[in-house]
Amino acid sequence: MTTQGQEVMKPIAIGLAISIALTGCSSSHKKATPTPSASPVALPTFGPGASYHPVINPADFGPNITNPWLPFTPGTTMIYTGTKDGQPSRDVFTITTAARVIDGVRCRVVHDSLFLSGKLEEKTIDYYAQDKAGNVWYFGEDTEELDERGKVTSREGSWLAGVHGAEPGVFMEADPVVGHRFRQEYYKGHAEDQYTIVDLDASVTVPYRSFTHALRTEETTSLEPGTLDNKYYVRGVGEVEEITVKGPLEKAVLVQITRA
Repeated sequence: MTTQGQEVMKPIAIGLAISIALTGCSSSHKKATPTPSASPVALPTFGPGASYHPVINPADFGPNITNPWLPFTPGTTMIYTGTKDGQPSRDVFTITTAARVIDGVRCRVVHDSLFLSGKLEEKTIDYYAQDKAGNVWYFGEDTEELDERGKVTSREGSWLAGVHGAEPGVFMEADPVVGHRFRQEYYKGHAEDQYTIVDLDASVTVPYRSFTHALRTEETTSLEPGTLDNKYYVRGVGEVEEITVKGPLEKAVLVQITRA
């Protein structure tokens, strides 16, 4: 990973038939010709700093997320169990039917409730949208940390695209390619998660099921430079596991999916 001062952003236009050439990738791709009805979508390459300014045209985005690697079907609840902060954890991730406009874009509202040792520790509302090319973007989150009485003690980590310089990030490509790197979010000093696609043929076993041909990412944040996580995604399912491979152990594995 290069330093902040060395990284350069080069937005790349892509249409519905997506073909992406990212900085640092040696392979070549034919450029896709957008259909007359589709507006090009600017997909930024990875890189922090003042040069990161994705061009967001609200007309190119919507709340219906059908990306096969991250299908957010409203009414779906995914339950994960594992370990966080040395305690047993349970994470309830619910995709609602609601939408909220963030930075002019209608985003899907997702509720995420984290329980530690059986007590509700954190509530988060996440906002996602999909562009016309099929890429899923993350537009922000409202986070509340709670004490044992359920009182909010902190909202640290909350951010919304377009507010105080915060900008959205690419959460999942329509057509993932090994070596592609993106920011998932950017609010300087508060939310700086980023990821690299490292494998498209991984095997993973979780309580829910065993899978092959999974997508594996490496995730880092400049706010915790000593930490490295792996995430596994499965087509038609979404995220099935997150585990720390460097730093304090955190783990979450998919155990159940319910659909309305």
